[in-house]
Amino acid sequence: MKIKDSSLQSQNPISQAQNSVERAHHAVSQAQTHPTPQAIEQAENSLRKAEHTVAQAGDNANQAAVDLAREQLEQEKSELKNLQAEQ
Repeated sequence: MKIKDSSLQSQNPISQAQNSVERAHHAVSQAQTHPTPQAIEQAENSLRKAEHTVAQAGDNANQAAVDLAREQLEQEKSELKNLQAEQ
């Protein structure tokens, strides 16, 4: 019996963290393209969720992957902060 990758990823904290950071990246990019209050708020919410998900993955054996997700998350937070400073 073959297991689908999507079901494996849904159970993997690192994959969840990476997916959450990717969604945050998309939300921040949208806010940069269309800097409406709603888009900025959505990016903030997405970043908060990603922070929570990355924190949950923090006690994982694959520390390099967790560290990479943290670095990407920090970059997205910096991008949003810069956008907010321009507003």
